[in-house]
Amino acid sequence: MHKLTTRDLTLAAVVAAAYAALTLALPGPSYGYAQLRVSEALCVLPFFFPATAPGLLVGCLVANLISPYGLVDVVCGTFATGLAAFLTSKMPHKWLAPLPPVLCNGVIVGGMLAWYEAGFGPNFWSMFALAGPGVALGEVLACYVLGGLLIAALPNIPPLRRLMVPERLV
Repeated sequence: MHKLTTRDLTLAAVVAAAYAALTLALPGPSYGYAQLRVSEALCVLPFFFPATAPGLLVGCLVANLISPYGLVDVVCGTFATGLAAFLTSKMPHKWLAPLPPVLCNGVIVGGMLAWYEAGFGPNFWSMFALAGPGVALGEVLACYVLGGLLIAALPNIPPLRRLMVPERLV
């Protein structure tokens, strides 16, 4: 088991603050069926820095406290981002790192939005057919486009490179 260091805790706190600040600064596109959370680009960070996974969970929790979907988004949305962050830290290749946020949020948040609108009644699946792909598309843009820029740039920054998991730098 990895021992939690002050550096790890600080890194997680900075990422939590950045995630929350980015989401709260752009609330319009951050919630809804076709959401584009710029902050989700940070979900690729656990690939290089596993200690950032708890920070993403906390940052998402803070951001979801003002969600128009209330407690259900606090629970489901935060779980989706936390699960995605954990799975990202386990990805075998850097270009697969954005995949867990796309899948987790598309399915979990898409399902949550469909349930919020239609319950588990006859309209659930038609609502999910709208919400799931809408959320997943926003995740593709945030994680593969913006997150991809982070994946490409971060290993080239010497002070950050020293903090990264060494086997992830190849």
